Amino acid sequence: MQTNGPTSARERYVILDALRGCALLGIALANFPEFALWTFLSADEQAALPTAQVDTVVHYLQYLLVDGKFYTLFSLLFGIGFALILQRHSLLLFGRRMLVLLLIGVAHLLFVWNGDILALYAVGGLLLMLMNRLRDRVLAVVGVLLLLLPIGLDALGVSCADALYGAWWRVAAAKGITADNFASWLRDAQSYQQMYAFLQQGAVERMWEFAEGHRLPKVLGLFILGYLIGRHRLFASLERLPLRRVAVWSLAVGVPLSVLYAWSSVAGRPFGATVHALLYAFSVVPLAVGYAVLLCLLYLRRPDSRWFRLLAAPGRMALTCYLSQSLVGILLFYGVGLGLGTRLGLVWVELVAVAVFVLQVVCCQWWLRRFRFGPVEWGWRMLTYGRRFSLQRYK
Repeated sequence: MQTNGPTSARERYVILDALRGCALLGIALANFPEFALWTFLSADEQAALPTAQVDTVVHYLQYLLVDGKFYTLFSLLFGIGFALILQRHSLLLFGRRMLVLLLIGVAHLLFVWNGDILALYAVGGLLLMLMNRLRDRVLAVVGVLLLLLPIGLDALGVSCADALYGAWWRVAAAKGITADNFASWLRDAQSYQQMYAFLQQGAVERMWEFAEGHRLPKVLGLFILGYLIGRHRLFASLERLPLRRVAVWSLAVGVPLSVLYAWSSVAGRPFGATVHALLYAFSVVPLAVGYAVLLCLLYLRRPDSRWFRLLAAPGRMALTCYLSQSLVGILLFYGVGLGLGTRLGLVWVELVAVAVFVLQVVCCQWWLRRFRFGPVEWGWRMLTYGRRFSLQRYK
């Protein structure tokens, strides 16, 4: 059955919104070291910070518990959302939704922050549309093969990243940006014009990152697996699923391999790119699934818990929260704002990320008591449907 409007509050599943909120927290923890420019400091510069010893532990824990896990969770939820949209609307409407998301992502990439993921998600979503009629077994095989494809590509040494990387540095050098002043350029930029001089070619570097990390097949594979979950509405019958068994297996595989993946990452990939990609694939996805299943088990025990409602609030405004994290990060750490970049150790950066997320929870709670959608979600819906929706919550 298809309807003409977006999902209403009564039709939403709290557990999906709570999982999305949890993913947003993890994404903040992953992205704020880049906002704060800590990631771009040399090893000597990182060691000179007052919190260097603690930062070493936090850096390892970041690879162990955060890196890749929450974008994996977010990607699975995107696939579930695709299935839910198709149950209510046409494939054409989803295509329009992805085209609008692509425009938002490109604008974010070019004018706000070069770490954008939305454009990649939009492209993956458009490709996902081609697979909606495939049978479950075929979809499962394709999804798994796409997740494993980066391992084979790394083993074969296949990458189109080098040309993009060279193009990035050639353009950057013409602007006066070098590997040595990369972080200080953004920290000291006193105007948006100066910041934009960096953003112009930063988009090229982001394309290099996508190519070098084989991000499109990874994301599309996760979308497909999430679509399978959504197609069978497994989230609506959690009590019938063997969640405890899934949790045990996910953590039994994910935790020890994540320990190895974190060590390999900190040690500079001593066994090469192929082994590192293997560790990534078999640690990140199981641990992300483990996180999701543990949250589902907690939800089954206390479905009316206020904590789930708190997590669900930013989950209902995920696009607004994702974009606002970029704006807050820039205002805190770039020269156009407070210019705190490169001055804080990693432990302080991650505490700032948690504080920003808590603030988002409070703001989202306040907003959703008064309005039906997040502000960006409201615009996204109107552009998708081609008509105006009331933002004010009905009384």
